[in-house]
Amino acid sequence: MREKKTPFLNIQINNLTMEEAIESVRRHLAEKKRMFVVYVNSDVIVKAEKDARLREAIDSADLVLADGMPLVWISRFYKHPLKERVAGADMVPEICEMAWKEGYSLFLLGGRSGVPEAAAEHLTRLFPGITIKGVYSPPIGFEKDQREVELIRKKVSDSGAEILIVCFGCPKQENFIYENREYYGALVSVCAGATIDFLAGRIKRCPKWMAKAGLEWFYRFLKEPKRLFKRYFIDDMYIFFLALKYRFRNKENN
Repeated sequence: MREKKTPFLNIQINNLTMEEAIESVRRHLAEKKRMFVVYVNSDVIVKAEKDARLREAIDSADLVLADGMPLVWISRFYKHPLKERVAGADMVPEICEMAWKEGYSLFLLGGRSGVPEAAAEHLTRLFPGITIKGVYSPPIGFEKDQREVELIRKKVSDSGAEILIVCFGCPKQENFIYENREYYGALVSVCAGATIDFLAGRIKRCPKWMAKAGLEWFYRFLKEPKRLFKRYFIDDMYIFFLALKYRFRNKENN
C-alpha cells in the first residue's frame, strides 16, 4: 500500500517523519512488497523542472521524502508545513540498522572504485553480522551501455539482496531504479546519492547544529568549493522562483 502523497512544487511528496518513513519500509519488507524510495532536495527539484523523465521516475516512487531545509521552509511559506526534513544520509544508516536487527540483506551499488567496499567494511564494524550480499562500482557512462546495465541487474538479482542502496547521484540513480527495478529482484530500492561516501568515511557529515539550521549545503561547499559552487550558488537558486511559480497550485491542492 502506498503512503499518501500531496502536491509540492513540481512533484508529489510524502509528509512523513523519519520514524514513519522507516516504519513504511519495514512494512513493505515484511509484506514482501516492492518499494522505491527517493529523497528530494533543492537540486533535485530544480532538475525535475526541466527533466520530464526524472519527474516521471520520482512520481513512480513509493516514498518521496524532503531532504533539505529549504523545502521545509517553503512548505511553511505555503502554510502546509512538512513534519520534518528526512535526510537520506540519516535514514539510510537507520535502514541498515533495521536490516541488521531483522535479518534483511543489502547490496551497495555506486560510488567510486573501492568506495562501496569501504562502506561495507564500515557497516560490518558498526553492525557485526549484518548481511551485505554484494557491492559494485560501475564504470563512468555505464547508463549508456546496455550490456553494463544488464550486468548490474544480474549482480543484484543473483545476490538475492532484499534492499538495494543506489548511489549514482541525481538523475542517474532515480532513472536506473525506475527503469530496472522490475528486473533485479530487490524488494526495497533506495536512492542514496553521496551517502555511500559518508558510510565509507570518505566525506564527513556536518555538525548536527548546522544541519538543523539548514546549513549542511554550506558545510559541503566549504569541503568541495570548486565542484559545488555552480550547483549551490547558481543552479539551486532557481528553487526560489519555483516556490513562487507553484505557490498557488499547491494552495489549491492542499
